[in-house]
Amino acid sequence: MTHLNNALLTRLDWLNANGHQQLLCGGLKGIEKESLRICKDGLIAQTPHPTALGAALTHPYITTDYSEALIELITPPFVDVKDSLAYLHNLHQFVYEHLGNEILLGTSMPCGINGDESIPIADYGSSNIGRMKHVYRHGLWHRYGRTMQSIAGIHFNYSVPEALWPVLQQEKNSPLNLAQFTDDAYFGLIRNFQRMGWLILYLFGASPAICKNFFNSRPALMAQFEEFDSGTLYHPYATSLRMSDIGYKSKNQAKLKIDYNSVEGYVSSLGAAIATPYLEYEAIGTRVDGQYRQLNSNILQIENEFYSTMRPKQIAQSGEKPTMALKRRGVRYIEMRSLDLDLFNPIGIDEDKAHFIEALLLTCLLQDSPKTSDQEHEINNTNQLAVANFGRKPGLMLNKNQQTILLKDWAAEILQSMQAVCAILDQGNADKRYSTALEKQRVMVEKPDLTASARMLEQMTQHQQPFARFALNTSIEHAQYFKSKPLDNDKTQQFELMAVESHDKQRELESKPQIPFDDFLQQYFLQA
Repeated sequence: MTHLNNALLTRLDWLNANGHQQLLCGGLKGIEKESLRICKDGLIAQTPHPTALGAALTHPYITTDYSEALIELITPPFVDVKDSLAYLHNLHQFVYEHLGNEILLGTSMPCGINGDESIPIADYGSSNIGRMKHVYRHGLWHRYGRTMQSIAGIHFNYSVPEALWPVLQQEKNSPLNLAQFTDDAYFGLIRNFQRMGWLILYLFGASPAICKNFFNSRPALMAQFEEFDSGTLYHPYATSLRMSDIGYKSKNQAKLKIDYNSVEGYVSSLGAAIATPYLEYEAIGTRVDGQYRQLNSNILQIENEFYSTMRPKQIAQSGEKPTMALKRRGVRYIEMRSLDLDLFNPIGIDEDKAHFIEALLLTCLLQDSPKTSDQEHEINNTNQLAVANFGRKPGLMLNKNQQTILLKDWAAEILQSMQAVCAILDQGNADKRYSTALEKQRVMVEKPDLTASARMLEQMTQHQQPFARFALNTSIEHAQYFKSKPLDNDKTQQFELMAVESHDKQRELESKPQIPFDDFLQQYFLQA
């Protein structure tokens, strides 16, 4: 048994001996799910975000991501993830009441792309904050192209139970005050997830294939893939091409060294990237012929441009930079960003996944988490790319502590280390849902053909369907499912009221006097 596992058991033994084990239960779970609106012919919808769903800028639960066609559904945080999933289901039901003949694409990798211009950039109105969101997306277009911005995923938000923090502080006999201890522990969780998070790609990756038209704006990238059929590229053993380097592939981000060893280091290193000019982006221009092309010509326009598998989060006030929110009020929750949409589930995620993820995050929290070096950061990235592209390949080796290890063996170690956490989370529950979820993942480690990525390729082969047709047909089945299960009147009225209130809020925001946009941006970036 490894040192890390020993540390975990020691910590859990201490919690059990002192009657604190139930404090592991009760963390808050929220879900954010992106989905492309597409037409029945499979092409990306060119229509604006449906008015009946509310204003994307101000609605708390129904908004848009990069594209006007890329809907983002957000649940409030709940103690029981069943409630989070139920709320996500309700959001889908309400959305489908107002989509007309459009449907939501059930896959992470987009289909129906007819060139970059076929992906409409999201619009958020005339307020300064709305303009900033729109200009930021224009900047992403000029830097990376629009196609990669249409990739969809699920973010799993988790906050550790508040009552657990002082107990863990006591167990560690930490000299830090509670706020500092909490931040330090959250960053420890993140570092451990960066070491072990490849397991999420192996188990739940669901993007082993891509439409060829995804590469129309970057044809050179096609050479690294095999041809599944005339319209589809793939890797035979891929799990999550969404999490491979075909996404935010840029030389500048590859060289970034963001510090995850402390909240101070994280804020400082990310802030430096936002403030450092980058020659290629200077060539694009910031404002050309009176129109903004990007927010600035620095390595990152804002924090959100830096792609990572997990982010430390604090709720930002209106107009507040995310790094300043972290600096001022510390980490409130973490956002796990490496989950593909599950094409085999109408809402893209199920209870087993959610229970497993919660147990994994707690395991990452409770294990010792050494500081990460630049070398280990590169190793973590290499492991992730290997699993994304070839995770189901028999005999695949990963790098663990600078030693090679079979993916299958390392996965078994991680699952074994989660067992005690699952047992605590299951106490008092006859259905043992956490342990059950864990056992289902053990089976998939032993039988890779049961993973979603393998099942997708198997069904595409069996039905002789290209990825686009398979994705469209399954998405149509999801649409039929939701249309056969209309939302009850009370919930419909609640969502309708939210939509009206969001439009009122946007109108109120836009009716207020706005300072010149140049001044607004200057004030935003001067926050310290």
